[in-house]
Amino acid sequence: MIDPQSTAPTWVTAAAGFGVHLSGPQIDQFDRYEQLLIEWNQRLNLTAITDPAEIRVRHFLDSLSCALAINRPGMAGQRLVDIGSGAGFPGLPLAIAFPELEVTVVDSVAKKVRFLETVIAKLGLGRARALAVRAEDLGRDPAHREQYDWVFARSVAEMRVLSEYLLPLCRPGGLIVAQKGTSAPAELAAAVGAIRQLGGSQAALIPVELPGVDSLHYLVVVEKTGLTPERFPRRPGMPAKRPLD
Repeated sequence: MIDPQSTAPTWVTAAAGFGVHLSGPQIDQFDRYEQLLIEWNQRLNLTAITDPAEIRVRHFLDSLSCALAINRPGMAGQRLVDIGSGAGFPGLPLAIAFPELEVTVVDSVAKKVRFLETVIAKLGLGRARALAVRAEDLGRDPAHREQYDWVFARSVAEMRVLSEYLLPLCRPGGLIVAQKGTSAPAELAAAVGAIRQLGGSQAALIPVELPGVDSLHYLVVVEKTGLTPERFPRRPGMPAKRPLD
C-alpha cells in the first residue's frame, strides 16, 4: 500500500513537520479554498499573493505553523479566535486541520467577512463562524471577553498594540499567538510592560521555517495568567494611537 504522505504535495509534507497530518478530504478542502481565494481576489483585494504554489506555502502552510502553539504540552481547549483574519489566515486553515475546534474568524471589513462566510459554507466548516466587528468592541463583549483558549493574529499590528487587541479575549490559562517576521524579538521586548498590564506573563518566541522562504518567521506566544483589567481594551483606535508602555 502506498503511504499517502509519500505522494503528498510538498507543503502538505511540510505541514506534518508542524504536527499537522492532513487527510485526502482535508487536502481537497484546501484546494477549494485556493480556488475561492483566486476567484474572489479578482474583485476584492484579499491578497497580493496569487500564485497557487505561493498561496499554499505563504498562506496555508504559514497558517498551519500555528499548530506548534496549539499542540504545546499541557495546553488543551476547544475555542479559537483569529483577529484581523482578512482572507481567513490563520483561522480557516486551522479550522480545516482541527475540525473539532470552535473557530471564530474576525475582521472589521464586511466585504472580507462575506468571503469568509462563503469559504466556511463551501468547505462545510460546521464549527467555524465569521464576525464583522472591531477587536476593541469584541474584547468588551461579555460573550467573547476572556472566553477563548487561543487568540491568533497575523500581520495586524505591532506587539504593544496587538496585546491590547488579543489578551482581553483570552481566558486565564490560555495563549495569545502572534505571527511575526524578523521584527518579533524587538517587538516582544518592547511589549513586556503592556503584556503584564493586560494579564499576560510568560512569553516565548517559536522560530518557523517555510520551504522556499528565506526569511525566518516567528510565533510570539504569550500565556494569559491573570484577568485583564476592565478598562482594557480602550475604545476603538486608542490602542494604535497610544500604545501601552
